[in-house]
Amino acid sequence: MRIAAFALSAALITGGARAQIINDRQSVSPLREQALADKTAWNLVESLTTEIGPRPAGQANAARAKDWALQTLTRLGFKNVHAEQFLTQAFVRGAESAAVVAPYPQSLSIVGLGRSGETPAEGITAPIQVFKTYADMLAVPVGSLIGKIVVLVQPMLKSTDGSGYGVLSAIRRNGPGEAAKRGAVAFMMRSASTDDTRLPHTGEMFVNADHPRIPAAALSPPDAEQLDRMAQRGKPVIVTLKLANTLVEGAPAWNVSGDLPGTGDEIIIVGGHLDSWDQGTGAIDDGAGVAITTAAAKLATQTQRKRTLRVVLWGSEEMNFSSAAYAKAHAAEIPKIVLAGESDTGDGPVWAVRLPPGVAKHPAMAQLSAQLAPLKVPLYPDGAMGGGEDVADLYAQGVPTISLRPDTLRYWDLHHSADDTLDKIDPAKLAQSVAAWTLVLAAAADADIDFRHPDAPKGLGK
Repeated sequence: MRIAAFALSAALITGGARAQIINDRQSVSPLREQALADKTAWNLVESLTTEIGPRPAGQANAARAKDWALQTLTRLGFKNVHAEQFLTQAFVRGAESAAVVAPYPQSLSIVGLGRSGETPAEGITAPIQVFKTYADMLAVPVGSLIGKIVVLVQPMLKSTDGSGYGVLSAIRRNGPGEAAKRGAVAFMMRSASTDDTRLPHTGEMFVNADHPRIPAAALSPPDAEQLDRMAQRGKPVIVTLKLANTLVEGAPAWNVSGDLPGTGDEIIIVGGHLDSWDQGTGAIDDGAGVAITTAAAKLATQTQRKRTLRVVLWGSEEMNFSSAAYAKAHAAEIPKIVLAGESDTGDGPVWAVRLPPGVAKHPAMAQLSAQLAPLKVPLYPDGAMGGGEDVADLYAQGVPTISLRPDTLRYWDLHHSADDTLDKIDPAKLAQSVAAWTLVLAAAADADIDFRHPDAPKGLGK
């Protein structure tokens, strides 16, 4: 698939003069080689994960991370460095445990989902009802699960692009509420992950009028399979679940940003999210994204550029508050924000670049395509749709987005788990991601393209 996609991208830039550009530039890019050798990204993610550690939104380490970000961007020479406070929900985790009490007593490896309801101090002890798929659970009528602990064992499919996560994350967010509607007293699901360890993966669940807040947890994949096997033996399986946690409303959080000014008034926004879950140290999710975009922006602006590159380190992605907060605070700037993107799927390597619709075909992008080729990164002809959770509200208001897609084959083994630690980051992959982002940002910052209307004269549609 990648070979075909690369061939298609190459076909888009054939032709006399443009082919000559490729021949001349493909093997020579001092900026690309500098980015591949630069250690800034590694140093940043090492510093963040070592000195701050996990950074749950609304909690003490998130405030320390905000101070770290302010100091780091200032030290790197960014201008207008500041933090913008907004309010978020803070999920404060307490003691957690689960165990089979009959017919085969043994402990279970679990982690509570963000926004999970609490159990009584003595826990909830109830029979489980196992469902192979989410569709199976939705098919049972309201009232049919009264007094039951729902156990959903649907696995996540492993893929390079992480498409399987979209299915499981939707189940994680909506499943507890749907189980509660049907009378369940608690909900446990196989982790939204592709690993085979006993380290469960957390993540948020939705809570609203249609999604009641009941105790909800993720099971490690082996433990989910264990419960499934027990249930198949025909005897009632009784489980005790204990979750002690608090959901704090109106906790402070911050988006931290800094500018590398251009000569004009247009702005390109990139970044990663500063917050993380509490299980690991937030290295791949999203210390890597913070490091990649910060280092790439700095590298891309060594020479004078027309557009300002703004790095934003968002403060509450995991609880879904920072995107709306940033877009609201910068509503007046929307016409000047010509491009936005977020790095939030690990250390790489990048295998595809998607620009706003039509931009990949623009003649000005031929040189970028040639420079990316040695990194084995094609410009995809189909446009970016979205660009990241934290730029979603900017995108909804008409800001074009970019998407640099890294290989996530291992990412979903690690994210939201205790295994999300610095040792999992590959310095070579990280450097390749930095190089790809650097080339894209350098081109976008000085390209004579209106990204909202790439085929129209400059300035149209502003």
